[in-house]
Parts: sequence; C-alpha cells; structure tokens
Amino acid sequence: MAKLRTEMLKGTLEGIILASLYGYEITARLREQGFSDIAEGTVCALLIRMEKRGLVDVEKAPSKKEPPRKVHFLNAQGREYLEEFWRTWSFLAERLDQLRERGDE
Repeated sequence: MAKLRTEMLKGTLEGIILASLYGYEITARLREQGFSDIAEGTVCALLIRMEKRGLVDVEKAPSKKEPPRKVHFLNAQGREYLEEFWRTWSFLAERLDQLRERGDE
C-alpha cells in the first residue's frame, strides 16, 4: 500500500507544493498535513523545476546563519496551473468515486 501511495503522490506532488507555497517552510507544512514521507530534497528539486517552467517567482531573503534563502511565490502562470490541477483532480476524484460505488453494488 505504501508503494501505491508513493506512486500516486508522485503524480500530484507538484500541485500539492504549489498549493502550499503560502507558507515559508513548505516541507514542515506538508508534514503537518500528513505527507510525512516527503523529503526536503524532493521539494527543492520540484521548486527548481517549477521555477524553470515559470510557475513561481523567487526572491532572496536574508538569513543570519546561512546564505540568503530562496522564497518562492506563486505567480499568475502558477495560479492558472494550480486551478487546472484542481479541476483535473476533481474530475478524476469524481470518476474514481463512481467506479468505487459501482464496485460496491
């Protein structure tokens, strides 16, 4: 079951991260939401990919102990992508629920 959850998560993680950009510590926020298996390296790699695709804007924030940190913000293109992600998710969830209900009959 864990393998299936991991595979399903891979297909939705980009949308999940975009939906979580409102917080500073993305990985911590995801863990609070029950996504405990997501590594910081995975989030960083996805953020870089989303930055290259133009879905997020980046600003450097000063840090006392480390080099400046990148802070990611959802931009207009990212909002459009996220809206499409939720539409697609709703479509798939409805169809999966229909399949499950037919299986219960």
